[in-house]
Amino acid sequence: MPDLWMPGATRLDIGDHAPTDGGPAKAIPHITWDRNATATKPLPLVPYEDLVAYFGRNPAGKPSAPHLLWDPFTGRVTQFVPANSRSKSLADKPGGTRTNRAGKVVLQIEALFFPHCVVDGKTYARLVDTPCKGWPEILAWVRSWGVPDRWPMGRPADFRSRRDDAIWRTEGGWYGHSQVPENNHQDPGSWPAFTVAPGKPAPPKPAPPRPSYAPFPGAAYFRAQPNSPLVTAMGRRLVAEGCSRYRSGPGPRWTEADRQSYAAWQRKLGYFGADADGWPGKSSWDRLRVPNVPR
Repeated sequence: MPDLWMPGATRLDIGDHAPTDGGPAKAIPHITWDRNATATKPLPLVPYEDLVAYFGRNPAGKPSAPHLLWDPFTGRVTQFVPANSRSKSLADKPGGTRTNRAGKVVLQIEALFFPHCVVDGKTYARLVDTPCKGWPEILAWVRSWGVPDRWPMGRPADFRSRRDDAIWRTEGGWYGHSQVPENNHQDPGSWPAFTVAPGKPAPPKPAPPRPSYAPFPGAAYFRAQPNSPLVTAMGRRLVAEGCSRYRSGPGPRWTEADRQSYAAWQRKLGYFGADADGWPGKSSWDRLRVPNVPR
């Protein structure tokens, strides 16, 4: 069974545990938004200890405590209720969906943050601009409870709201506070991207597309009289350009007919003398546009 209490988090159990209703596993990110700062009037971040005390000890704050309080500047995390209990950070109107219980788990994470907060003399407009320390550990714990790495209503990128009751009821994943039915909050505004799970290799990068035309293989390649599909492809291009001096072929082995045909191509391009001796050079080769076949 996954850990009821996140490994590495400070435990401050406030009691008042209650089961969830079952269904698709969900995680809900919030920001504390303790102060209303602006770009022209940034304000200092509220101390982490103040929020721990508010959610964990203050009678006014306990009824809205999340599962986790996260400080993205230091990586500190405090947990107030176990994973298999609902927390009460979401508005829940009578008679509608039980927002705090609507899943196998409904894990709620409050990031200590508000737009234009100041930490160590630097202003942060968005959560994703912070160091986001501790995020991989939080994500690993949330994953262990079966919450998939997906945003059914889209990863939050601003403070606009989007809500769809049908998606909420039927799909598991991450939902911003701004995306939960019966709630009018607009946070979190942004949230860090999913990271690669520890011990899980990153997905391989797709191979670069194969060039349409064969790169120049070097002058020495042809002087070695290769036997290759590339010689055939080159000869066919020379024939198409009206530079054929072939009696048979072309290809696959390089012959004097290839050299004479290539010399005709060089002369067609305006080369003369030693520059039209029939041995391919990079400039004339690139202009011939030989199909990229195996050598």
